[in-house]
Amino acid sequence: MPNNVNELKIKIFADGAEVETMVEMSKKPFIKGLTTNPTLMRKAGISDYKEFAKEVLTKIQDKPISFEVFSDNLREMIEQAIEIASWGENVNVKIPITNSEGIETTSVIKELSRMGVALNITAILTAGQVKNVINALDGNSNAFISVFAGRIADTGRDPIPLMEEALQIMREKPKSELIWASPRELLNVIQADSIGCHIITATSDILKKLDIIGKDLTRYSLETVRMFRDDALASGYSI
Repeated sequence: MPNNVNELKIKIFADGAEVETMVEMSKKPFIKGLTTNPTLMRKAGISDYKEFAKEVLTKIQDKPISFEVFSDNLREMIEQAIEIASWGENVNVKIPITNSEGIETTSVIKELSRMGVALNITAILTAGQVKNVINALDGNSNAFISVFAGRIADTGRDPIPLMEEALQIMREKPKSELIWASPRELLNVIQADSIGCHIITATSDILKKLDIIGKDLTRYSLETVRMFRDDALASGYSI
C-alpha cells in the first residue's frame, strides 16, 4: 500500500464544476486532469455551458479537461463534439455510451475518433460496452474510457473484476486509458491503483482525504477519541 499520494501510480483527475475549485485543483502537482458533467454543472448553478467551459479553459491550459455533449440525436452529438473540441487543445469530449433512449453511440465514437477528436466515453457499466467502444475507436486515437465503478458498487457488485477485464479488453487499443469513475471513498483510489487502472476521477470530498493515505491507525484512533471528548465538553453534556 502506498504511504502517501506521491507513491500512487494512478493519475488523479479532479471532478467538479466550480471554476475557482477547478483552478485550485489544477495547480496541485498530483492532479493530472479534470472532468465535469451537466449534473455537476447544474448543481453548481452554471447557466451558460459555453461561457463556463471557455472560462475554465482560459485559466487551465496545461491539463486535459473533459466536457460532455448533451444532444440525444447522434448527428447533433457529432456536431456538438466538434464544437466543444474547438474550445481548447486540452479538451476531451465526453460521449455517453448510449443516448437517453438506449441507442448506442458507437457510430458517433467511430466517426469522431477517425477525425482525431480526443474523446472520453462515459457512463459505461458493462464489459460489453467496453468492447463496443474499443471496436469503434481508431487505433491512433487517444481516448479515455470511463467505467462507473462507484455505480457498479452501489448495486452490491464488486467492480474490481470488471475493471480488470476492461484493462484486458483495452490492450487492443494501447492509446486508450481506463478511468475508474464515480469513486465512493478513498479506498477506491488505492484499489484502482493496485490493479493498474490508468486514471481515477475524484470529487473534492475524496481529494481532501488524500493527505491521510497510510496514516498511523493508532494515532488516528487517539485523534478520534479526542474529537469525541472535545465535542462532548464543548456541548456541555452531563450524565
